[in-house]
Amino acid sequence: MTKKLTIGFIGAGLMGHGIAKNLLLAGYPLILMGHKNRAPIDDLVRQGAVEAHSPGEIASKVDMLFLCVTSSAVVETLMSGDNGIIQAGRPGLIVVDASTGDPAATIALGARLSSRGIHLVDAPLTRTPREAEDGRLNILISGKPDIVAQVHEVATSFCENIFEIGELGSALKLKLINNLLSLGHAVLAAEAVNAARATGVDLAKLHAVVSRGGANSAAFGMIVSHLLEGDDTGMQFSMRNARKDLGCYRRMVEGTDLMNLLAGSAYDAYNLATIMGHGEKLLSQMSGIFSAEHLAGK
Repeated sequence: MTKKLTIGFIGAGLMGHGIAKNLLLAGYPLILMGHKNRAPIDDLVRQGAVEAHSPGEIASKVDMLFLCVTSSAVVETLMSGDNGIIQAGRPGLIVVDASTGDPAATIALGARLSSRGIHLVDAPLTRTPREAEDGRLNILISGKPDIVAQVHEVATSFCENIFEIGELGSALKLKLINNLLSLGHAVLAAEAVNAARATGVDLAKLHAVVSRGGANSAAFGMIVSHLLEGDDTGMQFSMRNARKDLGCYRRMVEGTDLMNLLAGSAYDAYNLATIMGHGEKLLSQMSGIFSAEHLAGK
């Protein structure tokens, strides 16, 4: 039987816990780095993971290292310094960045890691923590084909759909375009829900009509489910992260001749929500944040 790769994992939080759990269930030896939220870390250690205390410690011991963090800036912090991944990583190490960040930063980082004999793959995820726990995420993978093939094999343990996109950075570009759609739909859905409330349209009937026609979207269904049923499990993504992702998208398309009509408006909505102090609230709560009553301070 082929020996399982030793996997490292940094970022075992809301999304990462389910990924790491499923890696363990698939039989991969797992070394992870702790953080302030001890609950997911302690749970994974009980299931057989080993805890390390620096990025470099993990990088020196594993064959493949997953990063599931919030931004390119955090990735850079993990890479740098005496206890960082670049200094400690062994030649042949595969770093799988499952974060959503700036494609340009990822491409530049790939060149730096390559000079040390380390391989970088960008592998952003779609779907939610619920699917992460169930092992049914979507993953987009890009990088050198032989390295992507190795990541693909490991990803089968926590993904339902695996898409090989192309050269390094192309998965992130596609993910940001995907997020323009999903995050833009959420803003539009929240506004539609508030229009129904303001004009006396029954929300349940709005849901019944929209869900059976071309106006429907996953974001609309999740926002209405939160209001009608109190279910917020479908959009466990914060306003602050939405602002970050749309900011990455806007930087990506700078310098193109794209007529960028709607992305700026969607960004402004998430930026306003964050400035108002709602950065950690979930997308499912957006209609409440922008309701007339809330904005009036009632």
